[in-house]
Amino acid sequence: TGLIPQLAQCFWDGRDGRFVQDPVEQLVALRVYGLALGYEDLNDHDELREDELLGILVEKSDPQEALAGKSTLNRVELTTNGRDRYKKVVVDEEAVESFFVGMYLQSRRRAPRRIILDLDATDDPLHGKQEGRFFHGFHGCYCYLPLYIFSDDGYPLWAQLRRSNIDAAAGSKEAVEKIVDEIRQHWPKVKILLRADSGFAREELMVWCESNQVDYLFGLAKNPRLIRQIEEALEQARQQFDETGKSARLFCDFSYITRKSWSRERRVIGKAEHLAKGSNPRFIVTSLSAQHYPARDLYEKTYCRRGDMENRIKEQQLALFADRTSSSRMKANQLRLWFSTAAYLLIHQFRRLGLKGTRMARAQCDTIRLKLLKIGAQIKISVRRILISLASGYPYERIFAQVYRNLIRAGPTCT
Repeated sequence: TGLIPQLAQCFWDGRDGRFVQDPVEQLVALRVYGLALGYEDLNDHDELREDELLGILVEKSDPQEALAGKSTLNRVELTTNGRDRYKKVVVDEEAVESFFVGMYLQSRRRAPRRIILDLDATDDPLHGKQEGRFFHGFHGCYCYLPLYIFSDDGYPLWAQLRRSNIDAAAGSKEAVEKIVDEIRQHWPKVKILLRADSGFAREELMVWCESNQVDYLFGLAKNPRLIRQIEEALEQARQQFDETGKSARLFCDFSYITRKSWSRERRVIGKAEHLAKGSNPRFIVTSLSAQHYPARDLYEKTYCRRGDMENRIKEQQLALFADRTSSSRMKANQLRLWFSTAAYLLIHQFRRLGLKGTRMARAQCDTIRLKLLKIGAQIKISVRRILISLASGYPYERIFAQVYRNLIRAGPTCT
């Protein structure tokens, strides 16, 4: 897919080429491959630098020559503006942001009819005195509050590290504006829907969507006024529950405006639900019309699917170490988050292209790593060839062979 070369282009190398042993592309590849293979710490690379197979992966001219170690990779993460004597590899932050959107656009040969962009904020607990740390009352710890945006088919489009003393939706309008602009330059007629929980139901973001032909579907925090709108439906749901003993769910569709924060009336859907634990009202606000999008279908078949994005965030944090933000500097931690996101994208592309049609097509990153990547082999390097011998008792031999055939058949997919 051209992921590593394109990501490497987002870095500027100010080193004297006469003395460079490790090009930027190899440094980026080492960091991304290391995370994908489960090596979260830079210290691991002092051992990995002797790994001949990793040398083959990063296209070292001599795989038996030592790779970059922790000190070299650390200087990349801690770089400032290129003027430092020892830190001269500089990241172009805007280029990295565009890189993730570009990889998504390259993944499709044709424009889709509609794109759903899922927005979410999550906590990244901190255990030191990192720059930008704040105590967050809801999460009950010192943390960062990164903003993620994924496409509905699992592509990471945005990963922004933020301080936690802000609203969950802070900066989301600017992020969405950049993503939508790049998508529409490529696919000018595609329909775009934003989907998020109630933390993003903010006037600024909804007004921007309404002014730029972007639809939205956001959760809406309940309040006494909203609950009064669905009182009759809540009573009917309670009666149905009493009669059947099973959870009852009804939907109400109405126009609503807040007393101060909203500039106009908007369509709100209320879910009047009664469970064994009692009443459970929920609300969403949307720009989608009632004529084409019935209330029940919109809530159950469209809004509720946003939960899959939360799984993607957990997968990236737990399996690809997106929460390994232990550097003292926030800029370095942002770069670590981008490397983790690139590693997730690498595994996602592998899942999409290589595992298609296999029983592991929906496997999580750590399962893929355990069963297909971190497996035993003998490596023999001679003057003429590199021989990799896998154990004949390997239990996933058929899937491994199918993945290989799938990747050969897919060929280069970058444009």
